[in-house]
Amino acid sequence: MERSNYNRGGNDGGNRGGRNNGGRSSDGGGYSHGGRNRNYPQQHSNQHHDQYKEHHGGGRGRGRGRDSGGPASGRGRGQQTYRTPPNPRQNSDLGPDQVTTWSRAVSGQPAGFPSNAHTQTLTQNRSDFQAQEVRDLATRVVSSVNVTEHLKDDGANGIVPIKRPDLGTLGSKLVKLSVNHFPVKFDPSNSILRYDVDIKHAIEQEASSSTRVLKKSIPKSFLRQIQEKLCSDYPDQFPLLLTAYDGEKNIFSAVSLQPGIYTVQLSGRSYTCTIKHGTQLNLSKLQDFLNGNAMQIPREVLQALDVVMKANLFREKVSVGRGMYPRVYKPEDDLRCGVAAHRGCQQSLKVTSNGVVMCTDYSVMPFRKRMPVLDFLKENIWKIRVVDDISKCRNEVMMALKGLMVSVTHRRTNQKYIVSGLSEKLTKDISFELEDLEGKKVPEVVMLTDYFRDKWDKEIMCKRIPCLKLGNGKKPNYVPMEFCVLAEDRRFPKEQLGKEAARKLKDLSLLPPNNRRREICNMVRDEYAPGSHGAEVIHNFEIGVDMNMTEVNGRVIEPPKLRLGGSNGKTNIVAVDRQKCHYNLLNGKTFIAGKSAERWALIDFSGKHRDHLDVDSFIPKLMERCKRTGVKMEEPLWVYPTNMRELSDIDTVRGLLKWIVEECRKIDKGRLQLIVCVMPERHDGYKYIKKVGEIEIGVTTQCCLSPNANKASDQFLANLGMKINAKLGGSNMELVEKFPLFSKDDHYMFIGADVNHPAASNTSSPSIAAVVGSVDWPAATRYAARVSQQMHRKEEIVNFGSLCLDLINTYSKVNGVKPNRIVVFRDGVSDDQFEMVLNKEMVDMKKAIYTEYYRPFVTFVVAQKRHTTRLFLNNGGDFENVQPGTVVDTNIVHPSNFDFYLCSHFGGMGTSKPTHYTVIWDENGFTSNEIQKLCYDLCFIFARCTKPVSLVTPVYYADLAAYRGRMFQEVQEMEANGSSFVSPVDQQRLYNLDQHLKDSMFFI
Repeated sequence: MERSNYNRGGNDGGNRGGRNNGGRSSDGGGYSHGGRNRNYPQQHSNQHHDQYKEHHGGGRGRGRGRDSGGPASGRGRGQQTYRTPPNPRQNSDLGPDQVTTWSRAVSGQPAGFPSNAHTQTLTQNRSDFQAQEVRDLATRVVSSVNVTEHLKDDGANGIVPIKRPDLGTLGSKLVKLSVNHFPVKFDPSNSILRYDVDIKHAIEQEASSSTRVLKKSIPKSFLRQIQEKLCSDYPDQFPLLLTAYDGEKNIFSAVSLQPGIYTVQLSGRSYTCTIKHGTQLNLSKLQDFLNGNAMQIPREVLQALDVVMKANLFREKVSVGRGMYPRVYKPEDDLRCGVAAHRGCQQSLKVTSNGVVMCTDYSVMPFRKRMPVLDFLKENIWKIRVVDDISKCRNEVMMALKGLMVSVTHRRTNQKYIVSGLSEKLTKDISFELEDLEGKKVPEVVMLTDYFRDKWDKEIMCKRIPCLKLGNGKKPNYVPMEFCVLAEDRRFPKEQLGKEAARKLKDLSLLPPNNRRREICNMVRDEYAPGSHGAEVIHNFEIGVDMNMTEVNGRVIEPPKLRLGGSNGKTNIVAVDRQKCHYNLLNGKTFIAGKSAERWALIDFSGKHRDHLDVDSFIPKLMERCKRTGVKMEEPLWVYPTNMRELSDIDTVRGLLKWIVEECRKIDKGRLQLIVCVMPERHDGYKYIKKVGEIEIGVTTQCCLSPNANKASDQFLANLGMKINAKLGGSNMELVEKFPLFSKDDHYMFIGADVNHPAASNTSSPSIAAVVGSVDWPAATRYAARVSQQMHRKEEIVNFGSLCLDLINTYSKVNGVKPNRIVVFRDGVSDDQFEMVLNKEMVDMKKAIYTEYYRPFVTFVVAQKRHTTRLFLNNGGDFENVQPGTVVDTNIVHPSNFDFYLCSHFGGMGTSKPTHYTVIWDENGFTSNEIQKLCYDLCFIFARCTKPVSLVTPVYYADLAAYRGRMFQEVQEMEANGSSFVSPVDQQRLYNLDQHLKDSMFFI
């Protein structure tokens, strides 16, 4: 089929040096593609070019000059992005006599701002105690014009989260909900005794009664076994069911224990347990907080209750992170390949306005099965059908077994060993020097087969395969595979599961709401119903658990209306679907401000792959679908076919992308806007493309998979168009109505912040902080990002102030005025880190952005997704989730904090998880209705999809930007030969994007 005009430059393109035939020739036929020049180091590419040219034939071209068109004009409100307001200083710069009126929470309405009767009424209705508290805090933060001192981060002088101003009433309907919060009852007059415990290695020495402590640490799981052995050896001093151990340094008890030093023997080793008096934890302190007579949750008391509630779970189940999993799996949950899915739970205690509750959620985790090593290899390596095949698959066997824990069956022992390798020789050929421990005989060389027969009375049957090398000692410890069994309780990495196993695990994890609720209730009854072991433990501490979930009323907020463009030049006002709250880009609807892709190229990495790209079909379909959405895509300047070998290392990718840019510049002198990269499968080369494109050459890249590109479904192409338009600087949609609270004269800005930490197994790589901010007003659909690295696993964003200042300056450059109202959404922090955000990050921000005449009103909101609260409809069907827009701010929320749960997205699979929002500081004076509506509205302007997302867009973007920074860091470490050391100079180093992309949405 003849396609024309995709490689621009006409016949002249084919005469340029290097990868020839950049443009179509006049001979007709399919796409003509560039070949390598001799200066570019990749041997296979010319050959591949010739094959591709022979297959597709020549091309015919139509050269297009630089001035034969331009970017399509944006329509609607998207043009307001660069509008300068009539009075640039209005609402942002305060005079010297106004600087002390920086907080609406303190003074109601600041001088120079229009009054807001609703907010004044709200402020007047707040209690005198809370108003005075906010005044005091404000005075401590800003004592004069110059804000230069950090506050001390302690309970006496630090800022604390604000209180709830009112209860929300906004909603089109009320819904009855059940929540996986199970009320916990306790006697406030009781107390729990805490004891310090120190468990160490000890070896009895023959010459004296002294002991020496080994430096090697004891695993946490083994510490629990030692504590249980302590209780069994000394039942009178340490009654098992009257104590609870946290696995580290604390034992909580319902009765008095006897301090002292105790010796415990376990698995042939000796340990000393030193018990000392700790503190008496009075439950009355927790009751005082619930009654409103205390400001802070007594964390130590709540921790003690939490450990008591989990005491039996720790003894009977396997603990992984926050999850508890049974040691035995159900037969139907076998994932094969030596792995099985275990259905467990995540459990924690929470303090809510309804009292103390136990929050329990369903969880699934893959574990290695306890099974013979030989059976494991047969399941895991398809080439092994009989035992002797193991010798032929040495590399695969090594990869499958190295690092695993095994136990042995030829002798009695509970010890577990790490597989460190395989023997070089077959079992039948292995010999070693046997030493006489008493020194009476001269060492002699014996065969391994003879040794097992004589010493252990075991005949080795599988002699023509290697042995396992166990441990890392100087002398090799070879054990035949038939006497080795994989140890249980070993978590299996989900990412290493095969396709079928991963699909089955996903099905087990994403249970429909009613099934999930049934599983949760069954687990609670099994653990805490009368007669169970868990119930016996908590009964000894006079604690009880209700077997029924908490019931609560929820409200459903109306979704906002959206403004889209139209093919006829008029705007479209779109009301989203009532059930799923989504919209579509059909029937003439376009992006509100579409950008043109005048200069772009395509690299096809799918050559010689079974899923190779059909270029002649994909390009015109992409161009046509983008055109219908308002993104005018010209013909690509260059189409280059290659294969995945060019993604093998960053130097090759760097050379390739730079070459593409140069070749396109020869055809069109304008700056290359976009490179579309099509790959047949996911590959680490994706990271190389992003780092080179965004940091080194300053060209936006858009990657996709060839199987999806070949299908070219309308939804897939529309999604590509949404990402391309956002990356090029366009806006896909905007809200019809203004955001809550803000007046037409307010210049507001939304900021999102998140920190990405390295994997748990990584002990040195830096954490990556990302801060994004809206730069277009009033739509707030365009965001700029700043990404920097900081110390390993540090949650505080150490240069938060300077990052925010940079974004505010960008906002000012675009809009001609600085924002007078800022709402910061912070992701990734736990409840006990709220004060860190207030006393460190917020103060740092104000130090950086405040001047004598500029002090915007600031609100801080924490968004949390890593919690276990789930909402269930009381009258829902088997597969019905709560409706998008469902909000709850009673019963299950904090007793006094300004927080709420919002489920903003449609749950098509599994059970929806709401986002927990907490307003920890507010100078703008939001009511509950206003902040809840604002959060819901912000979930609709996410540029990558046509439905609301589960998290406010600023936080979602910050998460994406931080993840992109993690990619940059990983590539940087690869280039530095694996070194991830961060010097003090680099602790706050920014990832400096190319100046052309610095303020773009490159992270989409």
